[in-house]
Amino acid sequence: MFKTNVGTADRALRVVGGLALLGLAASGTIGAWGYVGIVPLATGLLRTCPLYSALGFSTCPLKS
Repeated sequence: MFKTNVGTADRALRVVGGLALLGLAASGTIGAWGYVGIVPLATGLLRTCPLYSALGFSTCPLKS
């Protein structure tokens, strides 16, 4: 469906950062804006980033 453009390290950082933001928002430590963590979490899990696609950028290794 979508072209994979998020590499392994980028994916890990997105998932961890997204979960951290969601956890902080759910616990009330930060405001409701922390629910924006769903975006990096989703892009990490789906391995595709619409902004990367728009800019023609990719952190995936080249396939030979």
